Amino acid sequence: MKIEDAIKQSRFSDNYQKVIVNLLYTGNWIRDEQTRLLKQFDILPQHFNVLRIIKGRYPEPISPGEIKEVLIDKSNDLTRLLDKLERKGLIRRGLCPVNRRKMDITLTSKGIKLTEETTGSIEPFAKSLKGRISVKEAETLSKLLDKMRE
Repeated sequence: MKIEDAIKQSRFSDNYQKVIVNLLYTGNWIRDEQTRLLKQFDILPQHFNVLRIIKGRYPEPISPGEIKEVLIDKSNDLTRLLDKLERKGLIRRGLCPVNRRKMDITLTSKGIKLTEETTGSIEPFAKSLKGRISVKEAETLSKLLDKMRE
């Protein structure tokens, strides 16, 4: 669906404004779809992002600062996200034995299992894009998005 049809507006001041609106709309569409898919696991996309970051380091621990550096949505309160994941028994926090001012975060076995399950539930959505854009188009789009942030 064209962005003009999705938002019921056909006038933009220029194509740069149109691409910004389209990116925001599409980003929210992806977030909403992730939220829907993750609801069954009682986590939000922000929690999913944190779990995947921690799993990427597993079995080595990761510090909150390192997580914050690579979070997709940096505006989230990381401490609150980690508190919820810890309450759910998905992560473990402990003092770093080398630097006692640093916190080490690791996944629990329950966290590993949930991360694998949630990743499995998200994969069909990601694969559905294959029917909409080609591999070459996906590569071009990714390069263009990278270029925008230069």
